[in-house]
Amino acid sequence: MTTTTPTPWRLKATSILTALLCLGSVSALAQTAAAPGAWPGKQPIKMIAVFPPGGSVDQVARILSQPLSQQLGQTVIVDNRGGASGSIGAAAVAAAPADGYTFAVVFDTHAVNPSLIHGLPFDTRKDLTPVILIGTSAMVLATNVGSEYKTFADVVAAAKAKKNVSYGSIGSGSLGHLAMSLLGKSGNIDWQHVPYKGGGPLMTDAVAGHVPLAIGSVFVVKPHIDSGRMRPLVVTTSKRSPELPNVPTVAESGFAGFDAPAWWAILAPAKTPPAIIKRMNEEVAKALKNPEIAKKLSAQGINIVGSTPEAASVFINKQIDIWAKVVKDNGITAD
Repeated sequence: MTTTTPTPWRLKATSILTALLCLGSVSALAQTAAAPGAWPGKQPIKMIAVFPPGGSVDQVARILSQPLSQQLGQTVIVDNRGGASGSIGAAAVAAAPADGYTFAVVFDTHAVNPSLIHGLPFDTRKDLTPVILIGTSAMVLATNVGSEYKTFADVVAAAKAKKNVSYGSIGSGSLGHLAMSLLGKSGNIDWQHVPYKGGGPLMTDAVAGHVPLAIGSVFVVKPHIDSGRMRPLVVTTSKRSPELPNVPTVAESGFAGFDAPAWWAILAPAKTPPAIIKRMNEEVAKALKNPEIAKKLSAQGINIVGSTPEAASVFINKQIDIWAKVVKDNGITAD
């Protein structure tokens, strides 16, 4: 029996082939570990609330984090990064790895910021992708229960009489700020804006009477109305809020056609895998259908939407266009 000794070139080819097969196995394992199907087993998920603690964005994020943790089998951490009308937190998410472990919970200011804040470190349309539109709500203009303002007409009359009427909002460039600026310009009304860093600080001062008027979402204002410390004057949506059925709309109060809803959404870094976006959308939609979660959100004035990612994108882009025109037409600038 003759034994054939492998030639050097055969040994070399065999070694190369073995190495390639090993590399291929390692690559396949790596791809499997990184595949969307493995999400979210790697690490806790971070939900960046783009406003400080106490406001509606923070509360929405915390309400949703609990059921999402249970549904996904992974810890969901709420990380507050407020400032610059939510753009600081949004910028952090835009710059985060697109691996499904960082999301943003944003407010309506997200659609205002592109036209109001020059030099944003990210492109609102290109660097972030919508996951879901959580819901919408009326904003409400309210005053301390001991205030001289009993109706919205009282506020307008005082402002036109140059009585130094001032109002607080959740921040410069917020939808409340723009809505009041639009009302002021279109109605020749003179009132002064007092910006706060979120709904929590705003309501603290409003309840104490340090600022005579406050405009914010029903979510953040209604608890103080229910406690009897704040008096609602008007809501900003075209229809009355189901949670405040006796409060007239701005449109009913002499500003026909006026409509400025608040809204909340979840976004992800733009290049997040579509499979992860789809899964997160489905899980949030499931949480929103949870009777306990729905009750918590609805009780605070949020009309739950729970849209597809595509529908959320259409809605947000439309809001960006609407408020860009308002900013331009009315010469509105951030403080």
